[in-house]
Amino acid sequence: MYNSYFKDRQRMKHTTRDHMKIYLFLLIQLLILSACTDKTNNEEIKVYRDPNCQCCHKWINHLEENKFNVLDILTTDMTSIKESVQLPKKMASCHTAIIEGYVIEGHVPAADIRRLLAEKPDIAGLSVPQMPVGTPGMEMGERKDNFIVFQFNKEGKYSTFNSYQLDEHNNYQTHLPPLAEH
Repeated sequence: MYNSYFKDRQRMKHTTRDHMKIYLFLLIQLLILSACTDKTNNEEIKVYRDPNCQCCHKWINHLEENKFNVLDILTTDMTSIKESVQLPKKMASCHTAIIEGYVIEGHVPAADIRRLLAEKPDIAGLSVPQMPVGTPGMEMGERKDNFIVFQFNKEGKYSTFNSYQLDEHNNYQTHLPPLAEH
């Protein structure tokens, strides 16, 4: 009887150890999966901006709130940056960003950047030219402008990637163009 009790106790120890090993293995796998998921959601974007521009800093906050990892590069020579990425003059705005080889010019909403990265179209980048009120980083209370997010190619040709129109409640509604346009 004593021998049987001892064998049962030994079996329980082994079973408990085996379960602990399994739980530990699963916990490690979960942590690894979690770390990989965080990295895929935090794409790195380099933002070139003038140190005196506050709207650019607000746009960076918008990107960070949307899980982008922002590398904030201050420069007083934005003209050289825009020339180096061959930005069409009609697409110019205040700051210039680069992500996965695409140029992002101006106050482009994070959702449009995410769509760009998901679809990977054969274009040079996206732009919200000038600085429309109400775009991310250009919020001014209830005052908002309709605006267009343009896509442009290396030859300087551009078309609509997305447009934002205000509804009767002063909220933006997106209007994607037909597929043939982009």
